[in-house]
Amino acid sequence: MVRVERKWRTFPGRNRFYCDGRIMMAHHTGIFCLTVGLIVLTCGLFFAFDCRYLAIHITPVIPAVAAVLFVFVMATLFRTSFSDPGVIPRASSDEAADIERHIEVPNGTHSTTCRPPPRTKEVVVNGQSVKLKYCFTCKIFRPPRASHCSICDNCVDRFDHHCPWVGNCVGRRNYRYFYLFIVSLAFLCVFVFSCVITHLVLLSRDGTFVDAVRASPASVVEGVICFFSVWSILGLAGFHTYLTTSNQTTNEDIKGSFTAKRGQDNFNPYNHGSVCINCLSVVCGPVPPSLVDRRGIVTPDVVRPTPSSLPKPSENKEGRTYGTVDYGRPNVGPNGNITPPPRLRTGKSNGSCGGRRSFRPTDSGDRTGRRSYHKCYNARHEVGEIFCR
Repeated sequence: MVRVERKWRTFPGRNRFYCDGRIMMAHHTGIFCLTVGLIVLTCGLFFAFDCRYLAIHITPVIPAVAAVLFVFVMATLFRTSFSDPGVIPRASSDEAADIERHIEVPNGTHSTTCRPPPRTKEVVVNGQSVKLKYCFTCKIFRPPRASHCSICDNCVDRFDHHCPWVGNCVGRRNYRYFYLFIVSLAFLCVFVFSCVITHLVLLSRDGTFVDAVRASPASVVEGVICFFSVWSILGLAGFHTYLTTSNQTTNEDIKGSFTAKRGQDNFNPYNHGSVCINCLSVVCGPVPPSLVDRRGIVTPDVVRPTPSSLPKPSENKEGRTYGTVDYGRPNVGPNGNITPPPRLRTGKSNGSCGGRRSFRPTDSGDRTGRRSYHKCYNARHEVGEIFCR
């Protein structure tokens, strides 16, 4: 039975694949497991120790809202973590060679500089000149807004950043799910924190705050986790809301790609001019298909010959018979006549004699009754003769 090998097993990047290539994540997933654990632990304690009391004394809508937010947060988290962020496939050897031949050297072919010039191309996007940089790892010119992730070792289209909390890169194909994840997580964190404080306050009516803590210690754990998490989550959600409204990426904002430099006018060519249109294009725009065929079948580039197709050793297509050549020291008589060595086995030869120099037979008309030889050095550096009949 022929063993089928999927392409995800030979993927050149530093990624991990699960479920036969259906799930694609970064190599290190420890922080992602910590993220899932914190969310599940906090919400599990909330549903177990707070929701029942709040549903009876306030309204049953609280557990329903918390459940909807929890399901939405986990769905967007898994969608962000398990999907292809927009990896650009590397060039094949033939494509890389073709790109190398067409690269134009800005400084000329006879440049005297020791360092090679940068390999870039310029394209115009909405009236703005954008540079395309050459990736020496993937052997391609990266498209606009793409960048190479040093952690996953892949070029990612519309690269935003590598997020260890979700265990994956954030790019064109999963940025919307990442944005929805952090926004919904901010709502969930604020909602749980508010409900926990309300629960403790209601419990402290019949006694002191210490009595309320003793009655529901899990609420204290939830409140501590939410208190130290809500500030960073709210800040991250606000920052990405700003990026979404201006149609920028984290990578572009940090590098200042669209800020004025040296008195030159520089603007964002991807800005649609409206906050609503920018948000709709990011959140509701079409998701391009994955360029990585993870579950495809590996096909060999070169067809290996089978043993049945190889010629047998006894077969000779030219109608010749192969003889054998033996080695030995020549016998030289007193008068200088040379005779073959005693162990010489004669036969017609069509190839090398096996010495340090190749032997070519003489013409077919001179083979009968004629000996040819050439000099060869043995292991003791003594001159001998190799005879072939």
